[in-house]
Amino acid sequence: MSIPITRRIPLRSAPNLRDLGGLRAAGGVLRSGAVYRSATLARLEGDDVEAFLGLGITTVYDLRTVGERGASPDRLPDGVRLVGLDVLADSTTDVAAGVGQLASDPAGLAATLGDGRGVELMRDSYRNIVSLPSALAAYRAFYLDLIDPARRGGALFHCTTGKDRTGWAAASLLLLLGVSEGDVRADYLETNTDLLPALQPLLAAAAAKGVDTRLLLPVLGVRAEYLDAAIDEAHTRFGGIEGYAVDGLGLDPADLVALRRRLVLHDGEAQPSIPERYSS
Repeated sequence: MSIPITRRIPLRSAPNLRDLGGLRAAGGVLRSGAVYRSATLARLEGDDVEAFLGLGITTVYDLRTVGERGASPDRLPDGVRLVGLDVLADSTTDVAAGVGQLASDPAGLAATLGDGRGVELMRDSYRNIVSLPSALAAYRAFYLDLIDPARRGGALFHCTTGKDRTGWAAASLLLLLGVSEGDVRADYLETNTDLLPALQPLLAAAAAKGVDTRLLLPVLGVRAEYLDAAIDEAHTRFGGIEGYAVDGLGLDPADLVALRRRLVLHDGEAQPSIPERYSS
């Protein structure tokens, strides 16, 4: 499946932003304008602020570490609620949290990825994202807040590049909503199209400093094998995605029902029209 252009939201200062709405789910389709994913919002500025406001987002879940958030805090419009959820708090050295080094210390990042270590480090990172205690606590809080009846408006979740911690948040959410694994993978891999062009200036700057940028590629994009590592971890530890939600995150079956009721537009219901801003 290719991602319909109407799901992509091209904001220059907020890359890798798209609506999860429009994907087929069990018994219906995901509601448009309900849940979004993106890379960091630390550089949101200019006309993009007004465009962001137009999406109706009232809650932002920041999945970055405390250190990442402190170094590059989100720049959100007034009235948008920010929820910090440190997925990797219990990880001492995790490459997913280290991708931010691309701007500050590309040589240091490359040094950790030599001898073909990048791919295996990414697989380990995805296993951590599924099973670390801090990850389980963060994603539990994310899901419970997402279904909170008191929460109004759209929600957005992100990390630094919107591909790993965000990638698992999106994949697990879509799988729990009954989206086909093929469509889940397509959304996950779309990051390679939507994010990598925005990283080219940083890669060029790294190359100008003598860094072998080939070493960086395994951690700058996404690969099917990374998502496979996360799904395999969920199956190994919890028996599958439902077990991950119930036994790993401690969600009740009733919570999953509430999640589906809130986010899935059932067949026969009228689908709200997609705002014109999406199709530009």
